[in-house]
Amino acid sequence: MQVKLGIKEIEKILPHRHPFLLVDCITELEPGVRAEGYKAVSFDESYFRGHFPEEPVMPGVLIIEALAQTGAVAILSQEENAGKTAYFGAVDHARFRRKVVPGDRLRLVCEIEKVKGPVGKGKATAYVEDEKAVEAELTFILGK
Repeated sequence: MQVKLGIKEIEKILPHRHPFLLVDCITELEPGVRAEGYKAVSFDESYFRGHFPEEPVMPGVLIIEALAQTGAVAILSQEENAGKTAYFGAVDHARFRRKVVPGDRLRLVCEIEKVKGPVGKGKATAYVEDEKAVEAELTFILGK
């Protein structure tokens, strides 16, 4: 479903704050099922000073975190999960297919595949334009 959640709306769902909130907006949301959003990758990001100064590349672990935050919006936007926190349980089958560099607009897609009690799994993919940058299976655990 088409929606538009900006930073203020995302902050009502996620506990993350700057500089660790890695999703700028959510453009599609089906609570408990799927979320899609974007991260504008700016040269001003602090991690580029050390990763790598001569060839800035967004760290893969931060792309995975951005994907997890997108999935967390899908799960935590469900009424019964409001106010909870989604923690990492596992990252499986992660594949890094292209570099993400300053100026890229990272499209973040996470589809929730299974939830059993407080544990769930999602399939997450990050794109730059239509090219896959990262894909992984993410396991989360809901906590208070």
